[in-house]
Amino acid sequence: MKIVKLKTLALLGAMLGLSISPASAQVTLETQVKITNKGLHFDGDDLNYGNVGNPDTGSKYDYFFGRSISAHGDAVKVYKHYVFMTWYRGGKYDRHVMLSRYNTKTGSIATIEFPHQHTGFRGNPLVGESHNTIGLAISPINGTIHMVYDMHAYDNSNHGGKFKDDYFRYSYSVPGAADVSDSNFKLNKFVKDTSSISQGSNDYKHLTMTGNLADKGNFARLTYPKFFKTTDGTLLLYMRLGGNNNGGYVFNRYDAATQKWSKFTAFNVVSAKNHGNAYNWGLYGNMKYVNGKLRVGFQQRSSIATDKYKYQNGVYYAYSNHPEGFGQWKNHKGQPMTWPLVNSDEIKVFEPGDYISHTEANSIYIVGGFDWTVTAKGDIHMISKVRSTDRNRPDYEEVMLHSYKPAGASKFTVTTEFSGAEAIYTAGDNIYIIGLNGGKPYVEKAKGGTNNFVRVYEADNSILFDHGTIEIENGKVYYYLMERGSGSSLPLHLQIIDLGLADQTAPDVAFPLSSMQVEEGYEQLSFKVTAQSPVSGRSIDRVDLYVDGNFIRTDSADPFVWGHKNKPNELLGLSAGNHTFTAIATDSAGIEGQATMDLVVTAPANGCSSTTTIPWDARTEVTLSGASPCIEFNRNLSGETVQFWDSDANSSCDFRGTISSVDGSGSLNINANYKQESDFTGTLLKLTSTNSCQFIKVRAY
Repeated sequence: MKIVKLKTLALLGAMLGLSISPASAQVTLETQVKITNKGLHFDGDDLNYGNVGNPDTGSKYDYFFGRSISAHGDAVKVYKHYVFMTWYRGGKYDRHVMLSRYNTKTGSIATIEFPHQHTGFRGNPLVGESHNTIGLAISPINGTIHMVYDMHAYDNSNHGGKFKDDYFRYSYSVPGAADVSDSNFKLNKFVKDTSSISQGSNDYKHLTMTGNLADKGNFARLTYPKFFKTTDGTLLLYMRLGGNNNGGYVFNRYDAATQKWSKFTAFNVVSAKNHGNAYNWGLYGNMKYVNGKLRVGFQQRSSIATDKYKYQNGVYYAYSNHPEGFGQWKNHKGQPMTWPLVNSDEIKVFEPGDYISHTEANSIYIVGGFDWTVTAKGDIHMISKVRSTDRNRPDYEEVMLHSYKPAGASKFTVTTEFSGAEAIYTAGDNIYIIGLNGGKPYVEKAKGGTNNFVRVYEADNSILFDHGTIEIENGKVYYYLMERGSGSSLPLHLQIIDLGLADQTAPDVAFPLSSMQVEEGYEQLSFKVTAQSPVSGRSIDRVDLYVDGNFIRTDSADPFVWGHKNKPNELLGLSAGNHTFTAIATDSAGIEGQATMDLVVTAPANGCSSTTTIPWDARTEVTLSGASPCIEFNRNLSGETVQFWDSDANSSCDFRGTISSVDGSGSLNINANYKQESDFTGTLLKLTSTNSCQFIKVRAY
């Protein structure tokens, strides 16, 4: 008769509901990884309209507007456990559009080279053009990848017709391309242009996003692509239409079900004077999707040449109560505005020029240092910089401004007690200044609705960086950076900086207990993981379970249960020691949340994971169980003989290993099909297999 003594443990979801403690409040560098050594950079001269026709024809890469083209603009996005980054490959005579995907779990990087090369300023590849960034998005609904790139207000006829039927460049993938293995992350996952204006069999650029060439006029004269993701995972894209002092913001929407984008919709009119305004104007700022709404913040550049402003003036802000921005636009006071906007004064917040005393024409310079954000609780923050146009005038003035309106307040507070910055960000209820200090990344933090910035992080790494662009997701900063150096081909790096706060939009995930203890050889383990999104309208798509980093199984239906009656063995067999279960929940917007549970597997007091009782003086077939199985006899083995044979009942393997007494003395090496020993004492023997065979035949007499 075979009697097996085993410990049993069943963890049921109804037991307890302890959630996992939040992340530490400390800001830390989680990861730094080099993406490539060959990011394109403009290392030559800053040209002007007088000499742009005579660029360097050697190795130096002259440029117009700015030096940066890689790790610049909307170039980094997070999708599940991947970080996607766009870049142009250096040097000067390469310039290919590139897409890299970094796997944060494995550390691997997969990269796709596109046929298109940076066309340069107004179609001259010898002059770099910093406006021609590569915008990037990944749909969390169907895993498609979208890129819009290398354009600056082009149309069919401008710049000598160089961009005829090639003034808008859009590339997109088949569904699921974002999730494929590294070996399958290739150009063939993107859709070729087979329209009547295709540039050949290797053309992956599409002139429209709707798929209809009749809409091509809607995609002309656009610049600065920037993608957003709404709370339900819908993708939006915004771009600037037109020029600097007569332009507008336009945006469109991706329908994941039909895999088509809409035509662009205008936030404001272009040529406002034709619509009754006193002058034409353009926008210098951003459209953003923050705190669940599409919002706009900008400085105005008017066509008036005789006022005191050299270029921009004012700070303007509006938001939409429509989930995708198609109507219901209001100013910061909550008052409805004309849509599309004609008169910018409807949404004006304040005038930075009032903080400079000059009154002469073109004497005030308000360019750069402008940005804005809105916290999760609704605090509005705007930063700007104003100075004298002429830096050499004896009464030169320069002021940094931080204007903010705490949630629930009726007015903005404007303070000059601010050191200035190029950008401002938000995560949760906090605001952040993130940038480079002497080439090293730093983070300053303040509570939303305040001006109390404190430096909470500064890198101490030896690498110095030239510039970078930032994405914040799941409470982490994804800082995509170009290393300082010389030449037109420089290294690109990614830093992931943990802000020390849990993402308030990430799914809430919990195990039934924060830690459990079982005895080795446990026969049953079952538990339920709870997962739900704190964001209205989002659902949980799936929960992935790992133990010690090894994938167990995905459950796509609530209740999320492992070790249930249909899969009773999937959590069994863990050896003595500490083990960590990790549950990662992914919601319908592709946002991940996770929790962990510790499982301590203890060795039994006698060191046996299972014990089989052997009847006296009978040849007994034994199937061993667990990592440290034992056999037990009903009398002491002192002076008795114990025999061991290869199993006759199970011929799939022959047990090889050692047998030792647990409660007495004696040991035996099993290295043949038959062995016996008469020097054992005690009643309990442990069998340690060296070949994982669990079958043996035993007799004691």
